[in-house]
Amino acid sequence: MRKVALLLLLLLGVSLFVTVSRCEEDATEEKEEADEEDSDDDEEDEDEDDTVVKEENGVLILNDNNYDTFIEGKDTVLVEFYAPWCGHCKSFAPEYEKIAQTLKENDPPIHVAKVDATIASGLATRFEVSGYPTIKILKNGEAVDYEGDRTQKAIVDRVTEVAQPGWKPPPEATLVLTNDNFDETVNNADIILVEFYAPWCGHCKRLAPEYEKAAKELSQRSPPIPLAKVDATVESEVATRFGVTGYPSLKIFRKGKVFDYNGPRENYGIVEYMGEQAGPPSKQVQAGKQVQELIKDGDDGVIVGVFSSDEDAAYEIYIEACNALREDFTFRHTFSSEVAKLLKASPGQVVITQPEKFRSKYEPASHTLAVEESTSVSEVQEFFKKHVIPLVGHRKPSNDAKRYTKRPLVVVYYGIDFSFDYRKATQFWRSKVLDVAKAFPEYTFAIADEEDYAEELKSLGLSDSGEEVNVGILADGGKKFAMEPEEFDSEVLHDFVIAFKKGKLKPIIKSQPVPKNNKGPVKVVVGKTFDEIVMDTKKDVLIEFYAPWCGHCKKLEPDYLALGKKYKGEKDLVIAKMDASANDVPNESYKTEGFPTIYFAPSNNKQSPVKLEGGDRTVEALSKFVEKHATKLSQQRDEL
Repeated sequence: MRKVALLLLLLLGVSLFVTVSRCEEDATEEKEEADEEDSDDDEEDEDEDDTVVKEENGVLILNDNNYDTFIEGKDTVLVEFYAPWCGHCKSFAPEYEKIAQTLKENDPPIHVAKVDATIASGLATRFEVSGYPTIKILKNGEAVDYEGDRTQKAIVDRVTEVAQPGWKPPPEATLVLTNDNFDETVNNADIILVEFYAPWCGHCKRLAPEYEKAAKELSQRSPPIPLAKVDATVESEVATRFGVTGYPSLKIFRKGKVFDYNGPRENYGIVEYMGEQAGPPSKQVQAGKQVQELIKDGDDGVIVGVFSSDEDAAYEIYIEACNALREDFTFRHTFSSEVAKLLKASPGQVVITQPEKFRSKYEPASHTLAVEESTSVSEVQEFFKKHVIPLVGHRKPSNDAKRYTKRPLVVVYYGIDFSFDYRKATQFWRSKVLDVAKAFPEYTFAIADEEDYAEELKSLGLSDSGEEVNVGILADGGKKFAMEPEEFDSEVLHDFVIAFKKGKLKPIIKSQPVPKNNKGPVKVVVGKTFDEIVMDTKKDVLIEFYAPWCGHCKKLEPDYLALGKKYKGEKDLVIAKMDASANDVPNESYKTEGFPTIYFAPSNNKQSPVKLEGGDRTVEALSKFVEKHATKLSQQRDEL
């Protein structure tokens, strides 16, 4: 019996093994078959023609390869540019499908399509898509921006309106100026904004829709504020007259007189900025109390023009002077005898008075200019600039670019607080600076909060000085000097300024090590060698300021190297580059606000380098730029 039992167990085990093996084989066969099917599906997907227009829930799917063929010959098509990850696009999708169904039932039917802008990058670029969703109506192939509500009714109403046989886009609100009509237009306008553009310029193309939207809105103001444009590549006479060298260049004209435009470059910003510019540059003061408050608590020089009426000839001169500087100063005027008495001024005079906290025994509390019919606008403007800052003012990030651009600038850094509890300590150190400033009228002196200028202190090597008060001098050409850390008083500051005046100080320059071998086709410039290489008056120099992390710089590198090789035989021409993130640029004429920035420094005019404008940085474009401005080329070369 025992043998029979063992035999049965053995047979059972063999049977189980065979069954499991078969199951595994079946599973393997099924997996292989599934893999083959998946592979077939993949091959089918790969072979699928992406020029075929598919439909998803009534919405046609367009891409770079099928768009042009589909659009050709169609009167009206509604197109949404979207991104799959965009929350607004996901929320809008059901509404868009309803719109597609409604327009499909229109007579005649109107096609509704969508484009994944993250994949169809060619179309996204062509239609300047910068946000999602972007909706456009294509009328006979031409795009009409949709700017209304993203509701079924609003979109359907607008699309059916555009689909009408006689529909034409409204004329541009932006005026088109030429050599023939430019002077007449700007001379007759109280205010007009003019854009000088080039058709090929990418920045101009991006600005165009924003500029047109602003033009429409401002044209509806009362009175309207006109916006105009000039194709500077065609109307070169006008562009040259106003010094246009880059695109787009925007300028404000008031009765033919030109002023810089320093505002935003998008619709709402342009509208707001031009609305402010169209108003008077000076605010009327009617009560002495208003001026008293400014003197007591103000933070800037108080400028008030005193006049008998708005028909006073001096008032007209004052307003014209204010117009050009309205972004840098706050101007006020009065016809009130009460205010005139407070300021100790007579009609026809302009008064600049300092707030109480900036007054000192070394300077008058106010300055007065008599404006007569013979007084020029420039004289009034110089008066503003000369007297608006006190002997020792408070330099801050908010007023730095408007008040403290003159060099040399002596800056004393410490913890500044003019509130009641800390004013005495702040004025204690400021009084020591005043003692020195009075002896050096040729220099500008200022106090600055050490936290506001932490990076500047770091660049001066003073961030870890351990002293309560530190001093730096910002000089011409971007040079800077640091006072050795020691206990601060008037005598120490005086000795430091005297040493600077006598040329005994060495400038602080952030610099990488000087390259040991610098014989390549592109010379490497560092902070310490900038003057030696770039400012060499015996040679023309093309200098690229770059940052190692900058994608545009990396893309430029092979072309820039090729350019260097092309001109390697020119002994009086240097192709150079400088890592501006690791080195100081010790000359303010070579301003670097983005990367890459390229300047041509001609041998005969190093202080006025020519900046490369536009995005074309091919070897061919760079060669043209070099040869256009070169003063030392041995011969003109053929283009690559």
